Formats: sequence, C-alpha cells, structure tokens
Amino acid sequence: MKSSWEMQPLGSICENLDSKRVPITKSKRVAGEIPYYGASGVVDWVQDYLFDEDLLLVSEDGANLLARTYPIAFSVSGRTWVNNHAHALRFKESITQKFVELYLNSISIEDHVSGMAQPKLNQSKLSELPIPFPPLEEQKRIVAVLDEAFAALDRARTHAETNLKNARELFASVTRQAMRSASGTDKEVTLSDVCSINSKLVDPKLAEFIDLPHLGAGNMITGSDRLIDIQTAREEKLKSGKHLFDQNAVLYSKIRPYLRKVVRPDFSGLCSADVYPLTPSGNLNRDFLFHLLLGEEFTDYAISGSERAGMPKVNRNHLFAYKFNLPDLGDQQRIVELIDGAMAQTEELQSAYQHKLRELGNLRQSLLQKAFAGELT
Repeated sequence: MKSSWEMQPLGSICENLDSKRVPITKSKRVAGEIPYYGASGVVDWVQDYLFDEDLLLVSEDGANLLARTYPIAFSVSGRTWVNNHAHALRFKESITQKFVELYLNSISIEDHVSGMAQPKLNQSKLSELPIPFPPLEEQKRIVAVLDEAFAALDRARTHAETNLKNARELFASVTRQAMRSASGTDKEVTLSDVCSINSKLVDPKLAEFIDLPHLGAGNMITGSDRLIDIQTAREEKLKSGKHLFDQNAVLYSKIRPYLRKVVRPDFSGLCSADVYPLTPSGNLNRDFLFHLLLGEEFTDYAISGSERAGMPKVNRNHLFAYKFNLPDLGDQQRIVELIDGAMAQTEELQSAYQHKLRELGNLRQSLLQKAFAGELT
C-alpha cells in the first residue's frame, strides 16, 4: 500500500442503514416491480420500497461469505427493499462506494465472520473491516482503470463462453446426425432385447473384492467418459453389498437423468445402487450403447419417466422399455468412430476454453490485488 494511503475502518467512511431494513415473509409480500434484496442479490419483487438512493449492500450471512462463489458486495440504485440478510451502506461519494465494493469483493473476510455452520458478518465486525483509503482522485483513477480492464475481460469471457457453448452444441449436432445416419439395415428394438443387467451382488468386505475400485454417480463427469476421485472398497470402508461389473459393462447413473452420467470402464470393479451396470448382447456394440445412453433422445425419454420429485431416478422397467433403431454392427462401429472423434475434439476445445476462463479469473484477481496494493499503473 502506498504511504499516502490510510487504513480506515469501514464504519468511518460510510453510514450504516441497517436499522431501516425490514424483512417480509414470502406469504406477506405483495408482488410488484420493486427489487427485494437479500444476502445474494434480488430474491423477489414487491410493491413498496424502503430506500430510493444509491447504496452498497453487503451480505450479512450465508455460506457465500466464505465460499465466495459470487460477490458479497453489490451496488443498488433507485427504489429498493432490503431485508435483514444484507447490510445497507450509504456513502457520500459514489466513487468511494464503487472503490469499497471492488475491495470487499477482492479480499477474504474469514477472520471477521462468526459461525462456520451458519456464517455471519455482523454489523460491528463489518464496521471494523480495515479499508485502504487513498485520496478521492486516486480512487477515481483506480476505479476507472479497473472498469476499463474488467470490461475487456468481460468481453473476452463472453467470447470464450460462447465458443464453449458452440463446441458443446456442435458435438450434440454431430451425435444426432450420426445416430440417424444408418444405412437402412437398422430395425426397431427395445433395450431389453439387446441389453441386460447380469452383475451379481457381492460383499465388498471380502478379500477378493475389498481392493476393487468402487464407482458411484459422484465419480462420473456429466456428458463425458471420464471418472474422478476413484477409491477402493477398502479405502471407502464399504459395508453394504455392491454390484460387480467388468470391462464389458456400460455404467449408467439412474439418479437425475438430466445429468447424463454414463461411462465405459476399462477395468472390473464394484458399483453402487445408484448405477445400472448394463451388459450389451452380441448384436449391440458396447460403445454404441454408451453413446445411445448419453444422447439427447434417450435422456429426454429417461427424464419423462423418472420418479421422485426430490431425487428423480430412472425406473428399471422404464429404462429397458426404451425403443430405438439398431443398425447392423458395421454401421454401429462407423457411428461410434464418428462420435468418438467428435467427442475427443470437443473435449480438447472445452479444456482450452475452460483454461482461458480460469486465466481470465486469475487476471481479474491479480488486477484487484495490484490496485489495492497501490501498484496499478
């Protein structure tokens, strides 16, 4: 921090308006066009308002005070209603409000938060937060530089996100076309005609199974053939029975079918009850089955028949009743090669775009650190 800057407690450079906040239970809110703010931003729209001015709102409670997956400070303007989950701060200078907003969103406030199960930043702790406070002209310069830099970063992020979305849509389009490109030798079958579950339930504590890898829905990556965080039955200390599968199986997560979790393991192991270990018959290519289950048409079908509102899952009977056109094995292999090639290219593009997004996030944080250390030129 520059020697000309001062560290001041937040409470000395703004006015706290928390006493004017009024929470309204959802049943008593009258719908309208006024934003109703809570800890994470707008949570509803109401008819009346408490404030009609520029304010900085700061989250008072919630896991995000520690997780920081979205901003904890956000500026509002005009007519608003604020509940008791967001501190309301008034500043004399709008540029100071913006400066403080940027600063609060760039630092960890963990030392000022009480409670881990229900994190809370109370009014006194908020007021004590030390803020680097340069002269007003320097605040204006820093905010202007950051605004310009962040606008460029936002444009780059939007471009990368658009390219990422386009890559995923292109892969989905290739998959759709490939699945419909059979030579005309295909015939309609139900999944039960060409696929079965013939794995046996085993005791994972037995010596012959205890060191086998154990897979569940949590190990699967949506829309991919990759697995993460694999542990053995011994490492997970499994006690209840698990299903044995081998490298001929396709594993399909029955939980929340819209997550599209399907894998082709190249090893034998155990799977949880939230996974169907499917074994294709001789006239169904295993890789074709994998792409079939990962595709949009089957996913829509699975969702339409899933049960349980709280934890939707694909019923076994519904799964095996699925009807589709099965090409001959030669066409299946051709389709698989086409889709696998597109999947590899798409994952390469996704990796590049996601790396770009991480770099943009790191650059944003680096700019903030330099700005509040007085190193921004």
